[in-house]
Amino acid sequence: MKQTLKSIIPPALWQWARDSYDGIRRIPQLPAAYLHPWRRESIKRLAALKNIHKGKRAFIIGNGPSLKQTDLSKLKNEITFGMNRIYLAFPELGFTTTYICATNDLVVEQFVSDFLALQVPQFIAWRSHRHYPASLPIPNLPAFIYTTYTGPKFATDARYRVWEGATVTNLALQLAYHMGVEQVILIGVDHNFASKGDANKTVVSEGDDPNHFMPDYFGKGIKWQLPDLDTSEVGYIMAREAYRKAGREILDATVGGKLTVFPKAEYDSLF
Repeated sequence: MKQTLKSIIPPALWQWARDSYDGIRRIPQLPAAYLHPWRRESIKRLAALKNIHKGKRAFIIGNGPSLKQTDLSKLKNEITFGMNRIYLAFPELGFTTTYICATNDLVVEQFVSDFLALQVPQFIAWRSHRHYPASLPIPNLPAFIYTTYTGPKFATDARYRVWEGATVTNLALQLAYHMGVEQVILIGVDHNFASKGDANKTVVSEGDDPNHFMPDYFGKGIKWQLPDLDTSEVGYIMAREAYRKAGREILDATVGGKLTVFPKAEYDSLF
């Protein structure tokens, strides 16, 4: 029924109807999204981070196979945003990323114990707070970001609603903007997956993972969602324009990456 309606309703009207419906559905969530003690603490932390890196550059590190062709040792003294299970690379790197972001609920559900063990500032989607022990002391919690699936927009202040844009990379771009970063450089954002199928479909890995920098990233038996590259690009374009308007920039230094939204940069030339 949904697909039938979508095929006969003009795209703009369908988007408006979907976003309006989603906005109504969010109403019961709003009190907790702003008043829950964990969110109040998160908003306080985010306020303290506003423009903390003003005028500086930062690297957003994706998890694509191209990371294996990228000399990450150069990033030891840089501001870095890692995403999802980037921590699997920490032992080999010998250092951690400055921050870690995660928006996918399946990732947090399956690996919350890993996130809890990390001594790295983290930004986690608010919907995933249910996977954290209620007894956990507030100082040990991540900063929870109130993210949503619909209502496309680029948030310049991460204390409030942040649109996910179908990829945690879009959250990282909005957080970097919030922190005042002037130049963002993407690496490991291959924008290309060996696994094909319907966007956002939940699947269970049947073996080694060909889509990320380690074969056990989403190894056998792990649930994950197939990418939505088209929606991701909508978010990337919005990010590009928001940065341009503010006199900032986003560069893409991914080795062999397929993303064409941002100006390209040669990774080694940046150092």
